[in-house]
Amino acid sequence: MLFQLIAFIILMLLVSKFALRPMLQVMKQRTDHIEGQIKEAEERRKEAEKLLEEQRQELKKARQEAKEIIERAKAQKDREAEAIIKQAQERAGRILEEATNEIQREKEKALASLRDEVGGLSVQLASKLLEKELDKNRHSDLVSSYLDEVGRLQ
Repeated sequence: MLFQLIAFIILMLLVSKFALRPMLQVMKQRTDHIEGQIKEAEERRKEAEKLLEEQRQELKKARQEAKEIIERAKAQKDREAEAIIKQAQERAGRILEEATNEIQREKEKALASLRDEVGGLSVQLASKLLEKELDKNRHSDLVSSYLDEVGRLQ
């Protein structure tokens, strides 16, 4: 029995030296490797969260810039619309003024034509009057009626 015990102890020493230590060393390496991968995965997760937050901030910034661009475009549209309306009003005012001036010119032409016609009629009247001799009262009545008629025409 002592031999079995010594053989068992020697066998245990040999197993421990040649099998157990290398196996424990391999297990320790495997444990270290797994812990390293866990740490690396944790670091990557933190980096991914950081990148995600940065992307959210960039998206928020892009949305704000888009909103500002839209607001500037609306303001530009309003300014352009006001400018177009102002130009249209100015043009309408010019057209109205030109039409008023044209009417005034036509009125003056008509009055000038009327004066010419009245002048011609006056000459005809004077020649008729010269043909007839009138007394003083008849002459006064004729001039008054002529002046009344000219006054009504103007």
